[in-house]
Amino acid sequence: MRVGTFVLAAQFPGQGQAEALHRAVRSAEVAEEAGLDSVWLAEHHFVPYGVCPSAVTLAALVLGRTQRIRVGTAVSVLPTTHPVSLGEQAALLHVASGGRFSLGVGRGGPWVDLEVFGAGLEAYEKGYPESLDLLARWLREPSVGACGERYEFREVTVVPRPSQALSCAPGPELLVACTSPGSVRMAAERGLPMLLGMHIGDEEKAEMVTLWRGCARAAGRGEEEVRGAGHVSAGVCQIADRRTDAQETLLKAMPGWLKQGLDAHMTVDGRERRMRDPLAYTELLCGLHPVGTPRLCADRLAATGERTGISRFALLVEGSGDLAATEENVRRLGTEVLAQLG
Repeated sequence: MRVGTFVLAAQFPGQGQAEALHRAVRSAEVAEEAGLDSVWLAEHHFVPYGVCPSAVTLAALVLGRTQRIRVGTAVSVLPTTHPVSLGEQAALLHVASGGRFSLGVGRGGPWVDLEVFGAGLEAYEKGYPESLDLLARWLREPSVGACGERYEFREVTVVPRPSQALSCAPGPELLVACTSPGSVRMAAERGLPMLLGMHIGDEEKAEMVTLWRGCARAAGRGEEEVRGAGHVSAGVCQIADRRTDAQETLLKAMPGWLKQGLDAHMTVDGRERRMRDPLAYTELLCGLHPVGTPRLCADRLAATGERTGISRFALLVEGSGDLAATEENVRRLGTEVLAQLG
């Protein structure tokens, strides 16, 4: 079982953006010190829900400050960037870090980002598969050209080529955020592992893994590839000596952050948004994920792994909104929870 942290650089009410980013970077450094497997960095634009607008840029910083831990994006939003540009950055980080970088991508939402970056709503609604295929080719082939609806260019050489890294990995790991049956099928047909969100529980994640395996087999993927796919389950983790104390920490801090952050999202076309109740959502997360004593957290992770078949975790550890509390939470995850997971 490989356990890592999920870092949003969340800006809690009353905090500055620099404070949120400092906590994000510091929590990543502590994750390596605590013996965790990975750090997964989120990307958001124009909202305090997360103040990191470029997950690959922050990943570069974290890779430079660490020596062992794997650093990934969860996710880089693909419709608002050129897939070749993102591919070049991913290849650079893969080669320069000796193979420690993972690239997670997602479709994002129908947000105003599409207007600001000039991508347009069509990039979100129709162009995602083309972008994903172009990105995957860039990370695997020595030269790439394109002749599609959205991208068309002559064949060019891939530099730096990911396979030139001084590691056994031919290229950076590529994962896809999946939130619907359609996205699961798209990932499975390409043999790409899934990133599954913290808003759903074990039963739904197990169903998505089952669907992924069926679609991957139907697409001709080998059994070893199907069974060995490194899906990642996102969740929340808050550790305390008593379960009620861990829950209280999150219930005091997270609803304010969720309301402030989610309310700030603007749709590109004025479509109606359905928002979760912040308090009810926090209560849901406390019930779904490892929130409580170290023993409870270990048991919860083990149960999720057994039910879903997923052995990789990206856990939100900054739910208190406090730097010192976040650092302690990460250290306890590494020293007290991992020890019980073996």
